[in-house]
Amino acid sequence: MVNTDKVPSQGDDAEKYHSLGKSIEDVEHKRKDTLKRALTARQIQMIAIGGTIGTGLFLGTGKSLTTGGPASMLIAYAIVGVIVYFTMLSLGEMSTYIPIAGSFNTYANRFVDEGLGFALTWNYWFNDAVSVASDLTAAQMIFSYWDTDFPGWALSLIFLVFLVIINAIDVKAYGEIEYWLSLLKVITIIIFIVVGICVNLGANRGHGYIGFQYWKLLDAPFVGGFGGFVSVFVTAAFAYGGTESIGITAGETKNPRKNVPRVIRNVFWRILIFYIMSIFVIGIDVPYNEPNLSQKNARYSPFTLVFKMTGFEVAPSFINAVVLTSVISAGNHALFAGTRLLHTLGEHGHAPKIFTRLTKNRVPIYSLLATSAISCVCFASSYVGSGALWSWLQNLVGVSNQISWIAIGLTSYRFRKAYEIQGKDPNDLPFKNPLYPYGPIFVIVANSVLVLVQGWSSFKSSPTGGFDFVSFLSYYIQIPLMAIMWLGWKFSQGTKVVKYEEMDIETDRYYDTAEDLMDSAKVTRGVRGFFKSILNFLF
Repeated sequence: MVNTDKVPSQGDDAEKYHSLGKSIEDVEHKRKDTLKRALTARQIQMIAIGGTIGTGLFLGTGKSLTTGGPASMLIAYAIVGVIVYFTMLSLGEMSTYIPIAGSFNTYANRFVDEGLGFALTWNYWFNDAVSVASDLTAAQMIFSYWDTDFPGWALSLIFLVFLVIINAIDVKAYGEIEYWLSLLKVITIIIFIVVGICVNLGANRGHGYIGFQYWKLLDAPFVGGFGGFVSVFVTAAFAYGGTESIGITAGETKNPRKNVPRVIRNVFWRILIFYIMSIFVIGIDVPYNEPNLSQKNARYSPFTLVFKMTGFEVAPSFINAVVLTSVISAGNHALFAGTRLLHTLGEHGHAPKIFTRLTKNRVPIYSLLATSAISCVCFASSYVGSGALWSWLQNLVGVSNQISWIAIGLTSYRFRKAYEIQGKDPNDLPFKNPLYPYGPIFVIVANSVLVLVQGWSSFKSSPTGGFDFVSFLSYYIQIPLMAIMWLGWKFSQGTKVVKYEEMDIETDRYYDTAEDLMDSAKVTRGVRGFFKSILNFLF
């Protein structure tokens, strides 16, 4: 449905809007059955920077270093970073024009085929639910650093209850908690990069210069040959995963036409810098054969190991505690996104309508409870070992992220083409993808190749050196599942690929409200404006 509470044209200012009797309070009153736009520019930018920094960077880099070596890790993360940046440009174009809670999943439904939208949304919901389980499992691994007798399953349960309560209160509560946790992560990474460089130059226990000696250690810098190299890509996809969920938060973001493009243009480069610099420091400071980095028995984050090298007794415990809070933050982000996706499935008739029910604070409570229930799979770590379980979950989430990026590239290509075929000027878009059509095509092709080859290591990674069936499933099981869901829904419902001429590119189109216009008109001057500009650049 088209939202008739939007301002009919961008040229209307706030005063004229109020003269029509459309106060902001009236608009909010009429939107009781929709999600609340309560995330501020401050929160959405910090969530974009830090919300996706979690298990993948703080713990996943240890697995990447062990299986691929420092050079493979650096190259793979850089390549995936470029892919994700191109993906964000494609997503930004659509999500500023039509900012809705379902984001790219809904776009697949409208711009490609309803069957794809059905399969993709369920796939990404599963991605988020498993991400929460993965983060809670990682929390057990990180907590084991202190050698306590406290059971891991109980720790996961405590954190899961905490996340459910935060998400059940209000989207503002989620936004504020995530803001401060993300800020803590950003500051930690900046400190880590500085400390890591100092450690490499001689500020370590041995007071010796390290340089690139670990790049020459045994099989380094490329460990495991081609299989080791390509296996790092799925870990990198897991680490960067969630960046695209900024499109999902657009449905609850104030003034999305202003704030979402700002996030797309500026924030991802900062994420890329944080990742690449951190990975570079890890590669030169930590040897790939460090026993505590084993993907089956990982006890330490590479971040903790680097701080341990400083010689300060309290440093590793401090950074390990920060890593633990960061993992919880990533779980919070995934639970929020998964809840909104299940709500979207209910709205489209792809899931029971009970998942569309909202509390008085407009939180989809039943979607929240169902998503968190799936995350209880993390308790299986008590039986298979948290390290092994986390490795499998990491592969599942990484592949799911790549499938989502392929879909974003496809929907972006078709959206822009339909926009032009229907006689509209691309220059009128609130945010225009400067890389169209090559950017979306690159995203589709590059991710498709990676999805097919990155499971190479499973053919010789079992204890006997042969085929590892469980690892193979974690890399490839989602491909046939996606095909079955897509084709099953397509043939059972008789859906067809949407023609460009018939594509709906107007429903849910966003127009600036009076509140947006007033917010855009604000100008910060003087000393306060100067410092605010610096903070905006940094954070």
